[in-house]
Amino acid sequence: MSITRRQLAAVAVGLGLITLSACGSSGSTGGSGGDPKTVTVVSHDAWAASKSVIAAFEKESGYRVRVLPDGDAGQAVNKAILTKDNPQGDVFFGVDNTLLSRALDNGLFQPYTAEGLDRVGAQYQLDKDKHRVTPVDYGDICVNYDKKYFADHKLAPPASFDDLTKPAYRNLLVTENASTSSPGLGFLLGTAARYGDGATSRSGGAAGAGGWQGYWKKLRDNGVKVVDGWQQAYEQEFSGSAAGRKAGGDRPLVVSYASSPPAEVVYAKPRPKTAPTGVATGTCFRQIEFAGLLSNAHNPKGAKAFLDFLISRTFQEDMPFNMYVYPVVQGARVPAEFTEYGPAAEHPATMAPAKIAANRDQWVRSWTSLVLK
Repeated sequence: MSITRRQLAAVAVGLGLITLSACGSSGSTGGSGGDPKTVTVVSHDAWAASKSVIAAFEKESGYRVRVLPDGDAGQAVNKAILTKDNPQGDVFFGVDNTLLSRALDNGLFQPYTAEGLDRVGAQYQLDKDKHRVTPVDYGDICVNYDKKYFADHKLAPPASFDDLTKPAYRNLLVTENASTSSPGLGFLLGTAARYGDGATSRSGGAAGAGGWQGYWKKLRDNGVKVVDGWQQAYEQEFSGSAAGRKAGGDRPLVVSYASSPPAEVVYAKPRPKTAPTGVATGTCFRQIEFAGLLSNAHNPKGAKAFLDFLISRTFQEDMPFNMYVYPVVQGARVPAEFTEYGPAAEHPATMAPAKIAANRDQWVRSWTSLVLK
């Protein structure tokens, strides 16, 4: 993922979390650098886990964990593909269902059936025939709204994709660029899942009023604002977030995550009794995140142990407050704040990885031509 909901937890860096590089220098290259007792995990920049949980894995397994952050998800996946013959690490964490096909088609991972996979919900196992990746977490990309704005204006917040095109919500929504941002791409895929793929011209522009292209034309005409990434949208443009209010943000609708409202509660001092933001549950797209054993990993044995660890109940229950995602292991506990302020969507939009693979690049080109030019 690019700049995502995990940056909501940036203030937690001093609260016993491991973010970015963990337990060692990132100066060496070539996986574990020939050290059979080190497992190198390549990830996007937003990796986070509790120090105590990583330390427990290291003590039990005998492996030292080294985390190598490598930019946003798209950048990290592309770099991993380019270096797959001599990978930087042993495990890759952070490829999601919007980019999964790119990784699999390029042979980034070797098969491994992680211990405990039978406890992972079947709906998250998108490579269940070959087990080249292990599901680790999920989250929902959704429009968030500023409760105070809508109360002050005596206006009901939007509840669906359709609502966002209505005159009452003109000039209220900010979203991320689908070509540079993971939530931006997820929101585009959500609209494609909802409205289907209309006719497109050979140049990639919208040729008809149907499908998601017709929807985005309406959204564009209704004053949607597009910015490069989540941080700018949520922390600068959105009036409902603590950072956005401080920055003078004036857009009361933003594409973010269903787990964003809990973060606004957890990190506020003093804590409010209710979340200042809400979620338009009819605008959600389900995002699933995976980890895999890299092809040509220098320490495949250690990598397998780490993949087992990622779907252990210990790690799964450690994730929510660290990375603002939901566990995929059945029975793993979710913090009460998530249940109260940011429950996962009951009926999120989804899309098969094969369909994403067949259309993603063309849809992004069409979206860019339609919305940004």
